[in-house]
Formats: sequence, structure tokens, C-alpha cells
Amino acid sequence: MLAPGPFSADQIPDGSRYEVSDGHAILCLPSGRRGARSNLLGGEVLETDPAVVSAGVDLGYSSGPRELRAPDVAVGDFPNEPGWTSVAPPLAVEYADTGQDEAELQDKIKELLGAGTKHIWVVRLTGPRRVEVYEPGKTMRIAHPGAELLAPGILQNPVAVLALFDRDAAHEATLRNLLQRRGYNSLDAVRDEGRDEGQLTHARAALRRVLARRGLTLTSADMARIDECADLATLDRWLDEAVVAPSVADALR
Repeated sequence: MLAPGPFSADQIPDGSRYEVSDGHAILCLPSGRRGARSNLLGGEVLETDPAVVSAGVDLGYSSGPRELRAPDVAVGDFPNEPGWTSVAPPLAVEYADTGQDEAELQDKIKELLGAGTKHIWVVRLTGPRRVEVYEPGKTMRIAHPGAELLAPGILQNPVAVLALFDRDAAHEATLRNLLQRRGYNSLDAVRDEGRDEGQLTHARAALRRVLARRGLTLTSADMARIDECADLATLDRWLDEAVVAPSVADALR
């Protein structure tokens, strides 16, 4: 058991490649090409989830002067301000590639879980694609491509294991998330809305054209009523009435 080291979190500048564990400085080396790409993909998928308030890459979390940890991807609720966060991220993701210090990784997992992190996903980039799932009080389990990862209360959507590795899968999940943030369940829902709006626009234009051809003058209130109508059946009924109605008021009954 090592004695506490001499370093404190406030000695580590923003952007430094060091973490601190019980006062000991830990060098975090730059990511290789594979790790850098995968890290970005995972962050993209998680940050865009509709339930996520904020997410960050290498977010420094300090539980006290002798501790500083920075998960590869952290999800939580932290302000967009300088400095370390003092609250452990509820969800943390670590990407483990060649050269990973396994003992150090396990220390980091233990410290984060002890500080309040609810879910830690270790994405293994060497060997078969897999994600190790760590949760407080539970035995570590392994999820493979084809499975989904859940973080209730943190993420709205399940995360496909493949989306943490594969660019196409990550983009598909990100698109789903972004559409949901705008109130759409899927891309088909966007297409359907566009088609419906096109039909409404056509029906409004046809109604105005028939009334104009018949010499019936629309007031600004009439125009607004037609523009605000979003029911295609009503517009079709008004169009039928406009062919024979003696006045605009009669047509738009």
C-alpha cells in the first residue's frame, strides 16, 4: 500500500494529461488513431441523447484535493464553466486499447463507483468487440455487439454496443437522438410531416384560387383563417363550398 503522494488536484492545470489518485500523479497518454476515433463516436452518441443535459470528453472530476479523475466520456449535469466538476458523473465511459494499464483502470473504476458514478462502460478496442459494464454492488458483466446498454434516469435511449465502435452505427443512433430532440420519432415522421404540409399548402392555394376566380374577395381575417387551418378535410370541404357559395362567409362555414 503506497503512502499518499505529494500532488493535489489544484496543481493540475486545465488540459493537463495527468490525473491524481491519493496524491499520486498518473500520466494519461494521448490516444492512438483507433481510440481517438472511437472516443469521438461514443461521445457523439451519448451527448445527443434527448435526456442528456451535458456531456464531455476528459472531464476532470475532483472529489477532494488529493483526487482528480477524467473519464474518456462523462455524462451528467455540469455547467459550461472553467474548472473541475466536484460531482461524479452518473455515467462514465472508458476506451481501453493497446497499452492499457489494467491495474490503474481498475483503480479508476473503483474510485468513480465509490464517488457516486452509477454506470461505467469500458469499451474494449483490442480483441473481440465488447463492453464491460460496471455498476455499484454488482458483478461486472460483458455486453457484445447486438446487445444494448441502458442507463435509466441518465439516458432516454438504449445504446447499441456497436454504436460505441462503429461509425455508421454511431451516426444512426445520433440521427435518432437529434430527431427526438426536435420532437420526431423517426426520419419517416419528418417525411410524413413534410408530405402532410405539402398537401395542406396545395389545398389552401386551390381554395384561394377558386374564390379569386369567382370574384369573391378575401379579407385579412379570411386569409388568416385559411392559413391557420391544418385539417385537410376541412380545406377540402371549403373548396367544394367555394365552387357554388354566394360569399366567402358561406364558403368558409
